[in-house]
Amino acid sequence: MKKKLFFIVLLVSFKNFAQDNSKIAFQKSRYELAVSYYKKADFKKAIDLFYVASKIKPENEIGQESLKKVDTLKDILRENIMNQALGTWKMIGDKPIWAVSQTNSDAEKDFEELVEINQNEILFFEKNKKTQEKKLTKTEKLVYYNKEKSDAGFSDIILSDGTIWHCMINESSDELRVINIATQGENGVEKIENNNIERFYSKVK
Repeated sequence: MKKKLFFIVLLVSFKNFAQDNSKIAFQKSRYELAVSYYKKADFKKAIDLFYVASKIKPENEIGQESLKKVDTLKDILRENIMNQALGTWKMIGDKPIWAVSQTNSDAEKDFEELVEINQNEILFFEKNKKTQEKKLTKTEKLVYYNKEKSDAGFSDIILSDGTIWHCMINESSDELRVINIATQGENGVEKIENNNIERFYSKVK
């Protein structure tokens, strides 16, 4: 009986050891791939891979180094997207610039919706198309949303009403796209999986 128990324990230990080795090997492959993208300055791919590597075995050396890289890259990527976002943007609707059919309601409005972004704030304006008069309608602090410590998300912001928006900038077309991906309330964060609100903006200056 004792011999049988010994073999069972040995088998379980061997299985756990094999699984652990497999995890470490996969972690190392993700880390090395992340480093290769990092060296090419492809920071968006690098941060995702470093994040994966950090979650596999966060306690070992590769996991700790990956966490450091995620935090470093997040700062770099946020600085990059902020440099692109600074300035004034005009809302063009819920479809990209190249789309032919924007909603008629946007075209028929007697005012334009503008957003001014600076290092600390997002200012929302209505601009009368005839008089060119601008009216400030809302001001928001620019607050980045962090889902968890050292996560890979770098371009999500949270507004005062609890809505969380994922932001993307198309450099070639000077287009800003924002998607409402979640809402934070008393019961925590509720992800929005379907029928997400989207807004597109074109750069004014």
